[in-house]
Amino acid sequence: MGAAVEHEKVGIAEVAERAGVSVATVSRVLNRKTGVSQKTRQAVERVMEELGYERGITGGGIIGVITPGLSIPIFGLLAEKIGLALAPHGLRAVVCPALPGGVQERDFLKSLLDLGASGIVFCSASNTLDTVDPEVVQLLESRAVPYVCINGRFEEGRSVAYSTDDVYAAELSVRHLHRLGHRRIAMAAGPVGNRPADRRVEGYRAAMAALGLGDNELIVRQTYSVEGGQFATEQLLDRGATAVIACSDQMALGAIRAARRQGLAVPEDVSVIGYDDGPLMEFTDPPLTTVRQPVDRLATEVARGLVGLLAGRQVPVGELMFQPEVVVRGTTGPHHDRRPPT
Repeated sequence: MGAAVEHEKVGIAEVAERAGVSVATVSRVLNRKTGVSQKTRQAVERVMEELGYERGITGGGIIGVITPGLSIPIFGLLAEKIGLALAPHGLRAVVCPALPGGVQERDFLKSLLDLGASGIVFCSASNTLDTVDPEVVQLLESRAVPYVCINGRFEEGRSVAYSTDDVYAAELSVRHLHRLGHRRIAMAAGPVGNRPADRRVEGYRAAMAALGLGDNELIVRQTYSVEGGQFATEQLLDRGATAVIACSDQMALGAIRAARRQGLAVPEDVSVIGYDDGPLMEFTDPPLTTVRQPVDRLATEVARGLVGLLAGRQVPVGELMFQPEVVVRGTTGPHHDRRPPT
């Protein structure tokens, strides 16, 4: 019987007694409620770790998934996959679409924390920005709410991130087009200060230099949208680009529109490659060649990491990189010189 008693689970009353606080205070810490100082919260967390207190995570806890918007197919798909991966653990995903770094994102976060959310997933949200509102991380750290990030981590705080290797993605795109004979390879990149876009530019430049094409660098930074891709590609075509690497599938569709409005055919005159491989990209005309993010693997690891944090297990802080792949379809083809003969 003694051995059985030794292995009984530690209760909330024991945690309260060891920490020198009330049971109500421990309950507030467990449920991430306000009204507890950061010093007391940290003391209670430390005692729970020392005693081996196991947090329950099967009570239908809410996980907030903050995304840039569901109108972009890849984010809707990621949110869905994350929800499916969390469900077997008794966790329910609540999706909150908001512009990264904006007031709405911060308001969503505050509301989720006030409602007692068990954890947060930043799905390509403010975690992708170089300049982040410090209140976001401060809120998370002060409430001791577990959180994980996709495609970029917060430099402040102890964030865990699962990201597609954007540098490698750009390298794959450049090398694919180079094998097809293209040398005037351009990039319609996302905005400056967006970490995934900056990384893809870095990968593009490194790959072009490695192939001896550094002098041919053609980059235009624009928004992640059809219009942004169209605007960037119009400029790139005027500068002699024969192939365009777009930093999202939406930008790639804009690139195709820009080429056609200049009387050019895709891929006969201009090759275009996208990024994400969102739903329906194989049904465009022509089907879009794109770099596929490993959505299933990202969602699985996000759920595993978050569940580990909720259970009080150690999850390594840092950013794990997942390898993308090129999905070759109909918008890339061999280079044909379209310049008029002299």
